Amino acid sequence: MDFQLSDDQRALRSGMRDLLGAVFDRDRLRAAVERGGTLDRALWRELGAAGFFALRLPEEDGGVGLGLPEAVLLFEEAGRALLPGPLVATHLAAGRVKGAAEGAAVVTAADGDRPVAHLAEADAVLAGGGPLDGEALRAFVAAARPVRSMDPLTPLHLPPERVAGPAASAPVRAPGAAASAPERVAGPNAPAPERAPAYAGRLRYEAALLSAAEQLGSAARTTDMAVQHARDREQFGAPIGSFQAVKHLCADMLARTEPARAAVYAAAVTGDPLEIAAAKLLADEAAVRNARDCLQIHGGMGFTWEADVHLHLKRAWLRAATGLTEAEAEEELAAGLGGAPPRSGSSAAFGPGRSQAGGGA
Repeated sequence: MDFQLSDDQRALRSGMRDLLGAVFDRDRLRAAVERGGTLDRALWRELGAAGFFALRLPEEDGGVGLGLPEAVLLFEEAGRALLPGPLVATHLAAGRVKGAAEGAAVVTAADGDRPVAHLAEADAVLAGGGPLDGEALRAFVAAARPVRSMDPLTPLHLPPERVAGPAASAPVRAPGAAASAPERVAGPNAPAPERAPAYAGRLRYEAALLSAAEQLGSAARTTDMAVQHARDREQFGAPIGSFQAVKHLCADMLARTEPARAAVYAAAVTGDPLEIAAAKLLADEAAVRNARDCLQIHGGMGFTWEADVHLHLKRAWLRAATGLTEAEAEEELAAGLGGAPPRSGSSAAFGPGRSQAGGGA
């Protein structure tokens, strides 16, 4: 049994890396930061033309006809480049929302009561009751409130059920959001009901796996950044990479990245929800801890706004709070490994199987 990437898969990954290097280099990354994360529609259309969003749609429906393993490779490259935007939601909306497959539409997701990314620019929102567009979308956007995001490339809004009323008093801490803006409160007379998740059935796990692939790409990139800096930076007449403490940090980063890579790739092949939960756990840990270690190796320079390390760390924190969070993934694994009765929407109630092109509910 051969678990190595095929020549076609290597070419696909290489082609996406070359494309992102040409259309989203460091200058454009920094320009996106200065814009506050506002999406570049021309870049979004270029991604659509390259098949990023339609990758798993059948060829007869205008897609590329590939599978989840190939999608994981593309999302890994997107995470490596810190590509902004609701990539996962738009990819999963291909074939369900007009224009998503071609990159003509930006689609985000309202997942429960969590903050919604890039809501102000969205042409549609995946919600529990189906995609919102037109008047329903405009009403949703009007009722939502912006919150400060820890990631300067990912603007966030609280969905309507979490928005304050006149009697508001108790502060709300939203995952991935700062907690200082005064309007982000919910009053005792206006409780926040549970919202339905954006993804149902297999889509929930596919979304988590694609997010894990982005985390994997970020973990690999921060490892490369740390190793390069350790080679170039000199102290006491020698590269800092020659010092044992720095060597250990770099080795630990690689030791986190490669098991995460194996888990993400394996989960993409099997489509098993338990393996996806494990892959998300490992990828989240690798992305967050690698970014922290990369920052440590860069020293005082790593804390500056001009360095890119903090962007990887902030995005890793944000992704870790979306999809299957650490607590949710651990619950999935405990239920599956311990023989506990399946919870509603859990992996035990869903079962393993290969992903279908284009996804499915």
